[in-house]
Amino acid sequence: MRFNQFFITATSDEQRPVSNKIGAAIVDRIVRAYEEGQPFKVWVVMPSVPAFAGDLKSKEALGTRAIMEYQYNSISRGGHSIIQKLVAAGIQNPREYIGFYNLRNYDRINTSRTMRQVESQSGVRYEDARRYHDDYVNEERYGQDDEDSQYYDRYQRQAQSVKDDTLDTVSAAYMKHGPNIADIPWDGEPEDEFDAFVSEQLYIHTKLLIADDRLVICGSANLNDRSQLGTHDSEIAVVIEGPQSVKSYMNGEQYAASEFAASLRRQIFRKHLGLLPDQRWDQPNRNWLPVTDAPNDYDWGSSADRLVEDPLSPDFLQLWEDTAATNTEVFSRAFHPVPDDKVRNWDDYDQFFSKYFTIPSAKENEEKDDDDNDGKVPYGHVVREEFPGGVQELKEWLSRVRGNLIEMPLQFLIEVEEIAKEGLTLNGLTDELYT
Repeated sequence: MRFNQFFITATSDEQRPVSNKIGAAIVDRIVRAYEEGQPFKVWVVMPSVPAFAGDLKSKEALGTRAIMEYQYNSISRGGHSIIQKLVAAGIQNPREYIGFYNLRNYDRINTSRTMRQVESQSGVRYEDARRYHDDYVNEERYGQDDEDSQYYDRYQRQAQSVKDDTLDTVSAAYMKHGPNIADIPWDGEPEDEFDAFVSEQLYIHTKLLIADDRLVICGSANLNDRSQLGTHDSEIAVVIEGPQSVKSYMNGEQYAASEFAASLRRQIFRKHLGLLPDQRWDQPNRNWLPVTDAPNDYDWGSSADRLVEDPLSPDFLQLWEDTAATNTEVFSRAFHPVPDDKVRNWDDYDQFFSKYFTIPSAKENEEKDDDDNDGKVPYGHVVREEFPGGVQELKEWLSRVRGNLIEMPLQFLIEVEEIAKEGLTLNGLTDELYT
């Protein structure tokens, strides 16, 4: 299993300017397993977009598109990718051996009657109070006068005198033992609740590899040339082979795993499959503390632990794939995030994404008339047209989500010859910035 911020690698010298051959090593190991009839599986979990959310079609996103193009050429495109090499070796279904995944969540912004009551009684809009607080914390200004410093204090004083039973987060709904999202109360109008649901990708910054439930590599190095060649970015990593073993299973057979590696892998898998209870901020436990203060707890042998114990068992593999597929379907319909497999070219992009959303950071939006953005909602909110039955239909749909695992959309812009066209800022001289 590999969690990485970037995935840029080569299987041969044909993929210049990319030089590192980790991709070739992955191909060789999978082909060996295939030829010997051995069960073998690689899970790669990475960001769906290697940057902050925005309009991927904009000029400002050229660097992001460049990284995405290198990643797709490493994974499944360009003629020399990992998946194409596996197919050429006779492996008809490479997904049996390697899979690529992203993470995504949803939540509900607490814009309840309580907030409107506080705004009315304090005479301060929540947004003004929030902006002043951000200015204070970040020592940045939003162009407001110094007199606005009173906004935050006035709002906070009034907020402390008002009782609020509305949940600040509904993330427990897609975790173990969590409530059904349809049963979580909302203190406000149904239309307001519809607009309160939002989704975003979980940006993976981890650089982690867990091999065979026995070895862990964790550090700062990404899977790209900048980290792997030793001539660019400075990196550090640790290799952990825990001395304590634990009885486990691998491919249905008894297996001696490392207690550290196995518990780490199982904990991560359970988190992203929704098999861990929601962790409340106001109910700390030993796992919140540094290991120097208290060893982390793990519930060996629990029903949820047994579901992820053997990563090569058919039942686990089905659970993983079904969860990712269901979550992907739900998020795609509700929030129209990009990238998405439905978006195979830029016309698809406009119909699936651009027609529904405004992007606060996009310069193009600032130049458009209000009429051009009429009916649109901020990126990350629900596409209303998908739910003629209103918020109840939406919540019934969202109730299917478990955890935050989704499939990586390998068909995104598959019909576009160059996702990132070369120019003054993307050329042979700047390649090393992106690889």
